[in-house]
Amino acid sequence: MPSKKKIAYIGRNCVSCGTCVKTCPKQIITIHKGITAVIEEGKCVGCGKCAKECPAGIITMTEVLAA
Repeated sequence: MPSKKKIAYIGRNCVSCGTCVKTCPKQIITIHKGITAVIEEGKCVGCGKCAKECPAGIITMTEVLAA
């Protein structure tokens, strides 16, 4: 089954630096309560820029299977 797109996920140990917030071209990442970054998953286009720029290396891209 072909993949639809890739979606970014924030893992544990986010350092809340805000790099992903500044990097996201769709502006769908926020820092929640100053503790961790949160991605509006339904709006992620899968560009991977946040994952490439994350200094902690905790953002991963996951393929979503097409329906």
